[in-house]
Amino acid sequence: MRRGVGTWALAASIVNGVVGGGIFTLPKSMAASAGPYTLLVYLGCALVMGAVVICFAESGSRVPTSGGAYGTVEAAFGRRWAFLCGIYIWLASVLACGGIAAAFCDGIATLTPALAGPGPRIAMLLAMFGGIATVNLLGVGLAARIIASGTVIKLIPLGLFLIVGGFAILSGHRPPATDVVAQPLDLLTLGAAVQLALFAFCGMETPLAASGEVADPARTVPKATMLAMVFVPFLYIAIQLVAQGLLGPALAGSAEPLADAMATVSPTLGIVLLFGAALSRLVWIGSDIFGAPRVLFAFGRDGLLPAVFGRVHPTWQTPHVAILFHTGLAFFLAVTGTFEGLAILSTLATAGIYFLACAAALSLRRRGIAVSGQPLAFRLLTPAAWMGMVAMIVLVVIGKTSDIVGFVAVTVGSLALFAVMRPKRAA
Repeated sequence: MRRGVGTWALAASIVNGVVGGGIFTLPKSMAASAGPYTLLVYLGCALVMGAVVICFAESGSRVPTSGGAYGTVEAAFGRRWAFLCGIYIWLASVLACGGIAAAFCDGIATLTPALAGPGPRIAMLLAMFGGIATVNLLGVGLAARIIASGTVIKLIPLGLFLIVGGFAILSGHRPPATDVVAQPLDLLTLGAAVQLALFAFCGMETPLAASGEVADPARTVPKATMLAMVFVPFLYIAIQLVAQGLLGPALAGSAEPLADAMATVSPTLGIVLLFGAALSRLVWIGSDIFGAPRVLFAFGRDGLLPAVFGRVHPTWQTPHVAILFHTGLAFFLAVTGTFEGLAILSTLATAGIYFLACAAALSLRRRGIAVSGQPLAFRLLTPAAWMGMVAMIVLVVIGKTSDIVGFVAVTVGSLALFAVMRPKRAA
């Protein structure tokens, strides 16, 4: 494939992948889970993500292939562990998609309370997922154009929120009086806060899957990754500070935190933020359904999943089975789950990706693998990789028992599935 993606284009793509529709809900979830320790949790997760980014940057400069983490894990450990990494990538995507869709329905219900019931919620989800899936089924070109034109939607309301909200706070704005009482913190809620904060930083692995189309990848991949992941923590912390400054203790109980915070300055702008949040979530869901089903398609095509996932529609030339399966599962998750619960499960799957990616960076360095040009060689790679791996283990261990059991079951089941399907591929 032609290597035409430069540093700023890749960095923008990473920011777009990381800053998803969840940012419009996350300030409330973080305030409810971590309370006064919210910023410390953000900073701690930013430090851990810095270690993971170092691993992604160096391994990406060594193996700049399409597939991102999947490609570097395959180069380091072979197809078995690459398959597990791919399953984690897809699972994290579909869980996040369900969570963002649930948040979309909550936002619409805030705009129109008559749509808050289970019946209207299911109808909204059917219409939304049906429309997005149809666009993706009809052709990759149409879906890509819609996603590209809608990406700016989620940046405009965030910029508006920071500028107007920040100016209001500096001008003496005070949070409204409230009878909301902060909930006592315990290890379980603090653990949930850590998982939610890391969810905010996840997503760079998806745009990095296009590393095979990046110009001068040995330099562009690490530079773009570093630029994007330095910007993101500042953005999230700024949004949290402004939301906290505008709403105060009421932030923890807000259904639509950014819109409710902006409404304390201007009710009209609050409504604008509600629409911006809804559109941003739609764009993110569209982007997810555009990209994530291709993982299932590739596995089906290569014989690592049932061949039905590798089918291409004879007329539309799209992986219709993979798209419909991914969309159907995301719909089910959105109907039965909540943003917070699905975001935490998505983070656990991402922990598996980052653990394998950090281990792969160490292996590639030790074996001196460099596919394209002189790779980077970070002095801090070894401590960064170990920090990342230990942090990902801790991230899983602090979860609920049911979540840990589910993570282990997915891991064992995926490895068993690979063992079963691998002979078919060889045949």
